[in-house]
Amino acid sequence: MPAPRAAVLRTLADLPEQSWDAPDRGRLAWKTLFDGEVTPTEALTCGVALIPAHGGLAPHRHTQAEVYFGLEGRVRVTIEGASHDLGPGDALFIPGDALHAVEGGLAPARFFYVFAADRYEDVRYDFPAEASDAP
Repeated sequence: MPAPRAAVLRTLADLPEQSWDAPDRGRLAWKTLFDGEVTPTEALTCGVALIPAHGGLAPHRHTQAEVYFGLEGRVRVTIEGASHDLGPGDALFIPGDALHAVEGGLAPARFFYVFAADRYEDVRYDFPAEASDAP
């Protein structure tokens, strides 16, 4: 019988922040709460994304399905051409390989994200050239 796994508590304020600030990727920051690199998770990676005012995430896709859960502020998430407004208390499922993007508004926004992946490094972002040239 496998050894039982221990519960892990992580505090968002104590975690390192990662970010992108590039036209081909977007302008946002995030903190990874759980993934196989730092916690005993399997097939689960999650964290909190911060979209600054007028920031966002360029159109992209990845193999893994993803879920967003709005925490504060509002963003517009476009999935395969369909727009969805995400705000506090809203949950949004993004199928694997679906082209999607996040557009921030006038105020910063935060959302919780979950990938069906063992580690964040397993998520390979594909930013198609034709999508990154779109308005």
